[in-house]
Amino acid sequence: MSNHTLPSAFVKSVLQNGSGRYVCQLQRLTFKFCKSFGSSRGMRHFIENDLVDFAKDNPGVVVYLKPRRHRSPVLDAEYLNGEKDYIRCHNYTREEILRYVEYLKNKSGFPIARLRKFWHTDNPSIQGVWTPFTNMDPRLNCQQFPSEEHFRDRKSVV
Repeated sequence: MSNHTLPSAFVKSVLQNGSGRYVCQLQRLTFKFCKSFGSSRGMRHFIENDLVDFAKDNPGVVVYLKPRRHRSPVLDAEYLNGEKDYIRCHNYTREEILRYVEYLKNKSGFPIARLRKFWHTDNPSIQGVWTPFTNMDPRLNCQQFPSEEHFRDRKSVV
């Protein structure tokens, strides 16, 4: 995928999530399926076998079941930040649906975006960014290495 098709953004995270206790960002999960349509077979098997265990393990996630006639199965996810995500599960097996449910549960809810910078801060420093060469002697920029003068200064410091 080209960089020009993805929107660009800064690095984001849910504020302080995990420093005290982890808060699952998935708020609501809706399973839309047909009771008789063949493409919903994997969704029905997941609901019969794995959904109760998922609901017990994740009490903070509200789970809805929405049967609808002659439609392909869909997973709808809503997150605490208001974002919505959906996955069409046409002819998916029970294991594939379980994998996508775990993916939606662990996702932060922020849309996938190209990063402008690999670091971002809400409180930028007015002093500038620190580098290993910040407090080095500027005369070292003009010297040819190995330099006797440089080694003599280092030996006297130690």
